[in-house]
Amino acid sequence: MNKLIRTIITLAAFGAGSTALLAQPAFKLLVVDMAKVYDTHYKTEEANAKFHDAEQKAQEQVEELNKQGQSLVDEYKDLMEQSKNTVLTTEARAKAENDAQKKLEEIKNKQTEVQNFRTNTQRSLQQRIKTHRDLLLEEITKVVGDMAKQRGATLVLDKSGPTLFGISSVLYTDASYDITDDVQKEVNKDRPVAPPAAAAAPAAAAPAPFTVPNVGAKPEPKKP
Repeated sequence: MNKLIRTIITLAAFGAGSTALLAQPAFKLLVVDMAKVYDTHYKTEEANAKFHDAEQKAQEQVEELNKQGQSLVDEYKDLMEQSKNTVLTTEARAKAENDAQKKLEEIKNKQTEVQNFRTNTQRSLQQRIKTHRDLLLEEITKVVGDMAKQRGATLVLDKSGPTLFGISSVLYTDASYDITDDVQKEVNKDRPVAPPAAAAAPAAAAPAPFTVPNVGAKPEPKKP
């Protein structure tokens, strides 16, 4: 009798477990290429245009600073020539040499100014790019999440990122499970009407930096 009761309890427990499994929703997986959606988002295109303009303006400022530096170098060279000119008096040559040394300090300060400007501008631009990327990816992720809920998805994988082997994290997926195109359409539905594109200006060459003159031992004053 006890054996019969234990058997009935076991069967009842098994049936309850089977019912619970059947009650769970079916597993549904979707994939999306987040990098592709990000790159083709109209806000990314707008931001890239602004970042390009900022780079161009920074380059123009560097060119102007380099011109100022080169002018200082030219002045330094003129002063050094005066310090060696035997036509001038000893006092005039000594003054020219002293002024040349002061000019050399100005050149070094200008060179430091250019370097600091480059570093700070690059750091600022990189921070702007990161902020834009983080905010936009957050926006895209929300769209992906809403779309996944509407389609009853259990899990969404990003197939854009490479694994440690340098290959896609998703090796194969049925096209019907890929929502990349649908997400692209959704995030770009409010794309503003773009004006006619102007001809792109040719990329300017990187400005050549001025150099601090190579100064050796001070020349000994020559007698007039």
